[in-house]
Amino acid sequence: ANMVKHQIVQIPATKMSVAIANILKQEGFIEDFENYHEDKREYLLLSLKYIGKSRKPVISKIKRISKPGLRVYNKSKELPRVLDNLGIAIMSTSKGVMTNLKAKELGIGGEVLCYIW
Repeated sequence: ANMVKHQIVQIPATKMSVAIANILKQEGFIEDFENYHEDKREYLLLSLKYIGKSRKPVISKIKRISKPGLRVYNKSKELPRVLDNLGIAIMSTSKGVMTNLKAKELGIGGEVLCYIW
């Protein structure tokens, strides 16, 4: 959706997708998100963010790290750095879903879900 410059994206709402959307909003990668119900199903409507008149996407790349066939975990001292901390890594920890910078601050490790820059 970002590549074809759509303004709104609809995704299924799960606890994980809501947590990731909340992080993306806090970090400034998306404008806003809201819950949406249709036919007894719950969806998230994400409002994507663009820069300038040429509508350059704020999210230039998303790379999934952990997959169902290969989970990737990092200790607190081995947390990933994305583009020298210009991007973020979203992690699932024992304290919830958070960025790599927040996990480093708390001194905890966890599963690396994706990189965003």
